Amino acid sequence: YGGFNLRFAAQLRARAAGTGWNPRIVQFVSPQVWASRPGRARKMEQTHDLLLSILPFEKAWYTQHAPALPVEFVGHPIVDRHAGHPTEPIPTDPPQLLLLPGSRTGELQRHLPVLLKATERIHAALKIRPIGPIGLIPPSRTIHPRLILPHERLVPLARELGAGRNGAPEPEVGGLPDALRRATLALASTGTVTLECAWFGVPTVALYRTSWLTYEIGRRVITVKYLSMPNLLADVPVMPEFVQGQATAEALASQSMDWLGSPEKLSEIRQRLRLVTNQLGTPGAAGRAAQQALNLLGTSGSKTMGSRLYC
Repeated sequence: YGGFNLRFAAQLRARAAGTGWNPRIVQFVSPQVWASRPGRARKMEQTHDLLLSILPFEKAWYTQHAPALPVEFVGHPIVDRHAGHPTEPIPTDPPQLLLLPGSRTGELQRHLPVLLKATERIHAALKIRPIGPIGLIPPSRTIHPRLILPHERLVPLARELGAGRNGAPEPEVGGLPDALRRATLALASTGTVTLECAWFGVPTVALYRTSWLTYEIGRRVITVKYLSMPNLLADVPVMPEFVQGQATAEALASQSMDWLGSPEKLSEIRQRLRLVTNQLGTPGAAGRAAQQALNLLGTSGSKTMGSRLYC
């Protein structure tokens, strides 16, 4: 979190000035200065000894915008987190539609009603226009929606938002990797969960809605073309993004129906997602980060030479 860490690093450097104390300051995981307020990168040149990156494009970005700041790409922790999970999808009948509205209360309030309405539209469309027998949807003309939440505390709100809606799924807490392995399609908030969807090769339609004021400020500050990390890594919209006023149930349902009707499109998207996740490095990101820190101190790790490292 740049709001704290960048200030903390500056204070450490300021307090050390003139005291003979020369702390080595390493930040593991770059703040997203490449997405907004890029001027913060130049300030990091004055405070940081080393920045350890988990995204492959960041090193080149810093070389251009803050060339005096040493940056090393060590790989993404998601590779370690899911290293033991096979990423080949498990076919399910009926196809499973994952609803991933986000991890915060506000995200749930803004996203879940849209996701539930989109699910209703998909069900209604399948009754009129069944996809089969050559498509993905069997003659039963149905899909199996699953609502996955990261915290138990979100369950009461999810149930409240789903009350009275036809076919609203019962919230499930945790178990995301297994759910992703069985998913045919996902409707997800543009947050970090989209990278997990990409890791498991799940074709995903992304959405993001926020307050009017936050949106108006954000669109003036944010400099990147996309909000979803897989799109940023691919530099093309491998996950269609529907933001603010465009994030409607009609738009999400239409995109979902287009994909559900074409196994070829789904297969192509899975292949493109694999190209994205191949950029994230190999297992061992934390170990490589530790070794980079030890290299900065001039030690192999067998002893610390009395130095202190502040991360």
